[in-house]
Amino acid sequence: MAKVLIFGHKNPDTDTIASAIAYAELKKQLGVDAEAVRLGEVNGETAYALKHFGIEAPRLVETVADQSEGVILVDHNESQQSAADIADAHVLEVIDHHRIANFETAHPLYYRAEPVGCTATILNKLYKENGVEIRKEIAGLMLSAIVSDSLLFKSPTCTEQDVAAAKELAAIAGVDVDVYGLDMLKAGADLSGKTAQDLISIDAKEFTMGGSKVEIAQINAVDVDEVLLQQAELEAALKEKIVDKGLSLFVLAITDILNNDSVAIALGSKTDAVERAYGVTLENNKALLKGVVSRKSQIVPVLTKAFEEA
Repeated sequence: MAKVLIFGHKNPDTDTIASAIAYAELKKQLGVDAEAVRLGEVNGETAYALKHFGIEAPRLVETVADQSEGVILVDHNESQQSAADIADAHVLEVIDHHRIANFETAHPLYYRAEPVGCTATILNKLYKENGVEIRKEIAGLMLSAIVSDSLLFKSPTCTEQDVAAAKELAAIAGVDVDVYGLDMLKAGADLSGKTAQDLISIDAKEFTMGGSKVEIAQINAVDVDEVLLQQAELEAALKEKIVDKGLSLFVLAITDILNNDSVAIALGSKTDAVERAYGVTLENNKALLKGVVSRKSQIVPVLTKAFEEA
């Protein structure tokens, strides 16, 4: 078989990149000709982690079916979040920690999905199950993924398994998880020089909710008010996306990594779903979502329910 490509979702975050690299490394150790690739630009947080541990970013690809006879998906399964030609690719495996939606294959496959906070936590188990030691640099990237997805263990999606894995990986990587983790999160929250288009694309995912197309983007910030100074520009960029993609709703969640709240900017024809879901009133197209930091557990399922009950 030709080379197996391993990749995560579009607009990749740290878990997507780290898990692709870590799983490709494991597969190669097991004799598989595997390569980690990416479907989008590396964000500031991920770039910090890659530089810190001396690892190159995977190469950027737009299509995968024409380059490989088999692919492995990490950190996602929904087709609209994957490669443009994913329907033409032979999916061999999925390693994920999200809901399963809009996903089907023509062949049997290995599917590993667990209700943990990070794909890297599952990969930590897979290394152990296969009796393969994790080298220092890979451990550092996997740790970075857990810190990112759990907001340094503050996210409600974080489990005891994630914390235990992070401690194991930090010991292998030789870093203090609290010191390194906060430095990495702050690097990711440095939004200087980012345009409105950049900000709404850093970490955006598309979902189908009650038959409607919804996009949810998330920005981690140290100062939410500083981001909101660009609200007019952000809204113009959001409106453009809504028209281009035929979206019913675009929610931009600006998450305060220090206070663990988010401010949501919502535009589209179905903004009432946000108000019903959270019991808030959008004023100037925005609302404070107290205690909301996780798109996976606190935004996607809550909004999906609101759409389905409409």
